[in-house]
Amino acid sequence: MKLLIIYLFMLFLPGVTWLGDFNAAKNEAVQKHKLILINFSGSDWCGPCIRLRKEILESSEFENFASDNLVLVRADFPRQKKNQLSKDQVKLNETLADKYNADGKFPYTLLVDVNGKILKQWDGFPNETPDQFITDIKSLESSH
Repeated sequence: MKLLIIYLFMLFLPGVTWLGDFNAAKNEAVQKHKLILINFSGSDWCGPCIRLRKEILESSEFENFASDNLVLVRADFPRQKKNQLSKDQVKLNETLADKYNADGKFPYTLLVDVNGKILKQWDGFPNETPDQFITDIKSLESSH
C-alpha cells in the first residue's frame, strides 16, 4: 500500500527540475548532450515573470519537451522576506546575472549551449503559446 501511495504521489510531481547552479547545469548538459535554458525571474513581484512561469514554463507541453531536451536553470530574485533565498543561492544568482543579465531585465530567458554561448534570448514575456516557444527552441536545437 505504501508503494502505491508513493507511486501515485510521484505521478503528480512536476516532470522537470530547475537547477540553481549554472556550473552544475553545464556539467549535466555536457553529459546528456542538451542545451541549457536560463530563466531570470522575480517570482513574487514581477507580473510577466509569473505569467511566463504559469503559461509556458509550467505547461505540460513545455515540461514534457524540457525533460528530454533541456537542462533548466532559474535565477530567481524574490523581494518578499518570506521568499528569500539562501545566501549561497543569492550569490549563484547574482554571479549568473553579472554574466548574462547585467541590465537586470525580468523576465529574461536565454537558451545557451554547453559552453555558455547564447543561442536565443527572450526579453520579457514571449507572446506565444508553449508550442511556439518549443518550436523556437527546436529550430536552434537541430543546429547544435
